Amino acid sequence: MGPFELKERKKQHYRPMDVSGLSTFSMGTRQHKVDKAAVAKLPEKGVSAAAFLDSLPDFLGARQLRQLARVIVEAYKNGRPVFFAMGAHVIKVGCSPIIIDLMERGILSGFAMNGAGGIHDFEIAWAGQTSEDVGANLHEGRFGMTTEAPDYLARAAKRGREEGIGLAAALGEIINEEELPHREMSLMAAADRLGKLAAMHVAVGTDTVHMHEAADGCDIGQASLIDFRRVCSAVADLGDGGVWVNVGSAVVLPEVFLKAVSVARNLGADLDEMYTANLDMMRHYRVGQNVLSRPVKDGHSFQVIGHHEITLPLLRMMILEGV
Repeated sequence: MGPFELKERKKQHYRPMDVSGLSTFSMGTRQHKVDKAAVAKLPEKGVSAAAFLDSLPDFLGARQLRQLARVIVEAYKNGRPVFFAMGAHVIKVGCSPIIIDLMERGILSGFAMNGAGGIHDFEIAWAGQTSEDVGANLHEGRFGMTTEAPDYLARAAKRGREEGIGLAAALGEIINEEELPHREMSLMAAADRLGKLAAMHVAVGTDTVHMHEAADGCDIGQASLIDFRRVCSAVADLGDGGVWVNVGSAVVLPEVFLKAVSVARNLGADLDEMYTANLDMMRHYRVGQNVLSRPVKDGHSFQVIGHHEITLPLLRMMILEGV
């Protein structure tokens, strides 16, 4: 016997269980989560949008997207507000026309965005292009060093503070007043034209325009604070079926929403029947807590994980088919 072999087999403490006495029941009496009626249909080439949307399997993300579309349609029909809170990526992947269309149809009551969203929205309006190559410009000290965005954002912050209209509304006004060549693609210009809520929530130091001499902390802070308080009023109006949809913001806008909910409830707003949703490429802690869980009742929140350039066009068509 080798030096690493046991001289005698150790006593086994856990013998294989005898399962001959298990009780069983018929599968026909069991409740199931999957039914063949909910599986994917196979529409033929050239079918209508309605037929295609109806063909999606009624599970998980597709089901959540349908439910979100349903509550948005109900809010629209009942005269209740619907707001989107968006990160800049929504603009960068080409979804601005979807947001503008929903505002023009009267379905979307307005939006909130972070500071980066405001910059990308302006750049699209001015140049028809946005999203510089950070890696290519950073090592040469050129990243964020264009002249137009710092100038326009600084002017908007000053006007927003002095006139008490906030940062996003002021920038939308300027884009329209100066007839920037691609203003039809601007969310803020559309909100100004349509009389919708536009708000920009700035974290100082996070945006390229803050690197420039034109940036004024007093103007930026006061104008963005006005936007926050406008959002508080919007959130206070979400009772009885209003909808708040977080789209691609992991931290800033979920925090803004939570504070706005607290302000609204402190001042007497009844938000028990509002709905919330999250559309993003991954799950985030603050969104789960601050948008989907803490502010709303069970069953009043929805989440769809996926790329904006896929989920937002699908949501728009679902909404239009239900209106």
